[in-house]
Amino acid sequence: MNTSIVITQEEHYKYAQEICETIETSAQLRGTGIAKRTPEYIRKKMEQKDAVIALIDNKFAGFCYIESWQHGKFVAHSGLIVHPDYRNHGLAKKIKTFVFDYSLQKYPNAKVFGITTGLAVMKINSDLGYKPVPFSELTTDPSFWDGCKTCTNFEILKSKDNKMCLCTGMLYDPAEKPKDPPKHPFNVRIWNRLKEIKQALFLKK
Repeated sequence: MNTSIVITQEEHYKYAQEICETIETSAQLRGTGIAKRTPEYIRKKMEQKDAVIALIDNKFAGFCYIESWQHGKFVAHSGLIVHPDYRNHGLAKKIKTFVFDYSLQKYPNAKVFGITTGLAVMKINSDLGYKPVPFSELTTDPSFWDGCKTCTNFEILKSKDNKMCLCTGMLYDPAEKPKDPPKHPFNVRIWNRLKEIKQALFLKK
């Protein structure tokens, strides 16, 4: 297979609808909350060169985009997705690593953060040097948290004053010895158990 991961160009705008549908379908299958995206928003990110796309034999295979907050003090990687036809081959990690390195070049002074319920994404983030943090260490920009309104778990976040949700916050600070390997390897069983505890607490009737 001929795989390429590139910064988006005009020729990639045509994939915006398929990207949105793939993200939404994936969230439904996993039964997790996720903020919805529109094709217009995805195209805007492409135009701003704040997105990367993976193509395999000239077919859409994966995607991720960058958002900046508080005048570039924070950046986040959102919408990381791999098309179902190309999963379980390590493509998500390749995309994440590419967009991570690209964002450090484009926003060299920014802290990189993310919130996710996905254990696979947590593992990738951990390998890149992210550490789990409370939401208080993330951006305070209300626009970021407004983006969670379309998530099925938004009422939980709202009830906790944007301080806690089913998602886990993770942060990479380039000032703290960039790309040092994590001191404690990511343990899927531990994080899965913590996720189950959160679900039991927040989703109980």
